[in-house]
Amino acid sequence: MKMQPTPTLEDRIRKVREEVEIIIERRVAAVAEQSPGVPAGVIRNLITARAPACACAQYLALKQEEAGEPV
Repeated sequence: MKMQPTPTLEDRIRKVREEVEIIIERRVAAVAEQSPGVPAGVIRNLITARAPACACAQYLALKQEEAGEPV
């Protein structure tokens, strides 16, 4: 049986960032439903501004917020 090559760090980072983008876009869509007239870009900026360092930090901040923990 041929072994699958181990993904590079860069490939794993890209995959994680894609997953985080999906989660953020879902959150933006949910907030947009409750806030008609507010542009999605504004909602996205408000969500991601809590942890502007990187997509991973933004994801962790969203999860903390969902769990009711202080961000």
